[in-house]
Amino acid sequence: MAERIVFATGNAGKIKEIKRILGDLNMEVVSMKDAGVRVEIEENGSTYEENALIKARAVAAGAEPGDIVMADDSGLEIDYLNKEPGIFSARYLGEETSYRIKNQNLIERLDGVPDEKRTARFVCAIAAVFPDGRELTARGVIEGRIGYEEKGSGGFGYDPIFYVPKLGKTTAELTEEEKNAVSHRGLALRAMKEKMLKNG
Repeated sequence: MAERIVFATGNAGKIKEIKRILGDLNMEVVSMKDAGVRVEIEENGSTYEENALIKARAVAAGAEPGDIVMADDSGLEIDYLNKEPGIFSARYLGEETSYRIKNQNLIERLDGVPDEKRTARFVCAIAAVFPDGRELTARGVIEGRIGYEEKGSGGFGYDPIFYVPKLGKTTAELTEEEKNAVSHRGLALRAMKEKMLKNG
């Protein structure tokens, strides 16, 4: 197996989480920035898997020949809103719009909607492109519902409004360890790790 994984992100928090979960593969994990890869990526796929593959392939074209390149794409799906914002989660209401405004907008759109109809999930797809051209994808999902207000200061994005009934908290109220154990990205990364170990 290759010695290095280049992950298509510039998010330091994400890299920390990825390093923790993939640590026992005994491979160095670096961001595309640290690997010196600078590419503009247009995510125009129609699924999380397609978008993750678009990112991974673009970064793989600029990475070292022996690197494994990984990328993720994730989103929030709210059943009552026809699974919006979905694959457009990062671009919902505009990429420059703060998540406080995005979260408030979603809460307002669910005004008067009872608990049982506020079901939602976070979905994450991870794609890996290997030096020999092989490609793998894996998916992780965490089910929950949309809260009535923002709660918690951890996490980022839609975490403060995503309530997990079995934990009795939003994902922004979880510790890092708790979040890694149940998060959609954590689940997808562990599924990818299993596939990699199985496929050599």
